Amino acid sequence: MELPFAESYKIKMVEPIRRSTREEREEWLKEAYYNLFNLRAEYVYIDLLTDSGTGAMSDRQWSAMMLGDESYAGASSYLKMKAVIKELFGFNDFLPTHQGRAAENVLFSLLVKNGDIVPGNSHFDTTKGHIEFRHAHAVDCTIDEAFHPTEFHPFKGNLDLNKLENVFKKYPIEKIPFVVVTLTCNTSGGQPVSMQNLKEVYALAKKYGTRVIFDSARFAENAYFIKTREEGYQDKTIKEIVKEMYSYADGMTMSSKKDAIVNMGGFIGFRERKMYEEASVYNIMFEGFVTYGGMSGRDMNALTQGLLEGTEFDYLETRIKQVAYLGDQLKTYGVPMLEPFGGHAIFLNAKEFLPQIPKEEYIAQKLATEIYLEGGVRAVEIGTMLADRDPDTRENRYPELEMVRLAIPRRVYTNSHMDYVAATIANVFERRNEIKRGYKILREPPIMRHFTVELETL
Repeated sequence: MELPFAESYKIKMVEPIRRSTREEREEWLKEAYYNLFNLRAEYVYIDLLTDSGTGAMSDRQWSAMMLGDESYAGASSYLKMKAVIKELFGFNDFLPTHQGRAAENVLFSLLVKNGDIVPGNSHFDTTKGHIEFRHAHAVDCTIDEAFHPTEFHPFKGNLDLNKLENVFKKYPIEKIPFVVVTLTCNTSGGQPVSMQNLKEVYALAKKYGTRVIFDSARFAENAYFIKTREEGYQDKTIKEIVKEMYSYADGMTMSSKKDAIVNMGGFIGFRERKMYEEASVYNIMFEGFVTYGGMSGRDMNALTQGLLEGTEFDYLETRIKQVAYLGDQLKTYGVPMLEPFGGHAIFLNAKEFLPQIPKEEYIAQKLATEIYLEGGVRAVEIGTMLADRDPDTRENRYPELEMVRLAIPRRVYTNSHMDYVAATIANVFERRNEIKRGYKILREPPIMRHFTVELETL
């Protein structure tokens, strides 16, 4: 008999969670103005809002925290982190930051100017926000296959080279400070980018004389997909694949709250010493001294250990197979999803799930709140609400895909929890025709509205 697959870890500590009633959830959701970010965490039974900072650290990470060096400058924790970043990514210089959007803030303060153009593959919310905050423009160059939910393509995060070259031809190269490549591509469904595409994007950028920066939050999951899907990489280790991936980058931003499996932390990696020196000024202004940058020594130690653990194949296989397990369960119920399944999340196709809801009424937001009402499961909208308004016209941007993301925290939930999530969504799917109207906006901030927007029912 072939032995079944099992997790590559055992559970040492547990945290109780409380199931609520539908009546309670209806009241809580109303108090939150139908924005799931506004809910108190204790009101959530299974929390799939994000996989960012919500993972469970290992015994080795907790042990490493006790050895944190809290010296203000030149701490051993910084030097350990520097050595592992050099070993994994090949960058001699890095700046620690308190999280990924802080890394973007520091780097983009240096590189992005008013009127600039930043091409990439479906920029995520904070990336686009930092670009547009500086009165620059993000241009999506993702391949067309990414926008066909059921069409199989092993690397839907790839950039379309023709789209990218058209951007280079249309705008002066001095207005294109870099190309951003998101690994894996969250906004297009947690989809990976192939090694071949990374290589070709880098060559094209060098041909026209600009940089390539990797948004690296889920770089290890991307490497897993390269190993399991791309010819020539099956016999390579994850760490070997990562090293080659970053040979096609001039720099990186990292939200370590994802693939480094920590609750807080980030960094910027640099190929050019000059860029590191110039960015250091902003790091000192916004984050802290260059050897701690908004992080404690204990957090740097946990991050360093997490980078090593997060690039082990057994860990990644466990993590990505749990995501696929939830996807397969939902598939048996006929729930429309984006396929193939992503590395960190399942993305529900809200347009197909609730075709009767007009796009102006925030389809995916409505679906996410119905899932919460049904079973206390918190997900997040990846659709019109997140796409925000056009910075010039202030009109809603309506993306091709309206999705609800079920982001699975690392090493937190069991497959029994996944069964519960699947049954919750199946129940909503069964009564989908009873859901007639969506939402309208009461109040919203001028940028990145989805975090704090307030809604009312129609």
